Amino acid sequence: MSRESGGGLRSKLWVAFVMQVVAIGLATLFGVYAAMLVLRDVLIKQALVNEAAHYWTLFDKDPGASLPNTYNMHGYARADGGTEVNIPAKLRGLAPGYHSVNQIGGDDLIFVSDHRGHRLWLIFDQEQVNKLALWFGFFPLALVLGAVYVVSFFTYRMSRSAISPIVRLAETVRALDPRQPDLASISPDHLPGNADLEVRTLAESIHSFAARNQEFLARERAFTRDASHELRTPLTVIKIAADIIVSEETLSNYGQRSMAKIRRAVSDMESLIQAFLILAREGDMSLKNEQILVNDIVRDVYERARGMVSQKAVELILDEQAQLVMDAPPAVLSIILTNLLGNACQYTDHGSIRVTVDREGVQIADSGCGMSADVLQRVFDPFFRGGDGSKPGHGVGLTIVRRLSDRFHWPIKLSSEPGVGTTARLCLPDTRLA
Repeated sequence: MSRESGGGLRSKLWVAFVMQVVAIGLATLFGVYAAMLVLRDVLIKQALVNEAAHYWTLFDKDPGASLPNTYNMHGYARADGGTEVNIPAKLRGLAPGYHSVNQIGGDDLIFVSDHRGHRLWLIFDQEQVNKLALWFGFFPLALVLGAVYVVSFFTYRMSRSAISPIVRLAETVRALDPRQPDLASISPDHLPGNADLEVRTLAESIHSFAARNQEFLARERAFTRDASHELRTPLTVIKIAADIIVSEETLSNYGQRSMAKIRRAVSDMESLIQAFLILAREGDMSLKNEQILVNDIVRDVYERARGMVSQKAVELILDEQAQLVMDAPPAVLSIILTNLLGNACQYTDHGSIRVTVDREGVQIADSGCGMSADVLQRVFDPFFRGGDGSKPGHGVGLTIVRRLSDRFHWPIKLSSEPGVGTTARLCLPDTRLA
């Protein structure tokens, strides 16, 4: 996984803090705005209704009762049929009920009420309501909001400090070299003093896992080194002895054929051991890439395969349509091609085997017995053998081919038809024309 994918704990914590701050701010603004609406549309309107009812009660008792006149509200009255000279122009055309009149100084909330032929206008200065809401609503809430922000910020700092040992441990693990890991750097003793018990437990588990992994790698390297020597040495002795025996002039034709089988078996065993050793190594770090000409390796594999069909009515054809160069371990490519071509030679008793080198890679097409769709689906399974089992082998060749091709990202495509033959294509996407 890349460093950026998913984001880190610190970035997620920061995002959570910012979202919390924004949510609190929006909730506060919405609350102040909602309070202003309630104050204007509910409380003030109800107050105007009550003021009008109170005035009409006083008016019924004393027609000369004084009109309401306060700092925020004042009133006008007119008898039915009376003059409207003293009534402001903005009030004259208003029908009974609530009205909001816009003006330069601010909006006025006006309530018009009729009672026994008289009309009352009550004007409430809404600008005063806005100021009151601002001073007694917004500013106190702003102070509270600031206090909440300060507390949230300190909470964020404390949370960041709490996860810093985890972040540090993650960065240390990310920086480890898998080939030569510094186990001391992930030891619990190197954690900061504020590391929690859970972090120390995690560090101990990672340190223990890394130590065991180092032991496994050491044993793997020791096995690879010892196996490379102990398995190759007797094969070399057999190979040299076979070469000496073949050079004797008194060797019969039967002996010549027998020694050819021994030499071919030794060669196959060497290739198999080399493949196992490559697969046993950690990744492909111990394999060195070289600039190779693919055609040279194909020719070498082709020449070694000719002996496998020398006693059969099979024509082995090499068709080089392109000269390909690539950077890769030559042994790996040789093992894959040897197994593919060896299978073609083993299961083809008559007809032809064509080895083609083209711009896409290497193709091996034979006219052998072919495979059904069911067999083709299982051909890469370990120890699976197609046909009637009469052919020599243990069913691991194509398994090795698939594992090596997957490791080096060289796709293999197989197509086959019973009685017609099989075509295997090794795709080499990193090649270039020579």
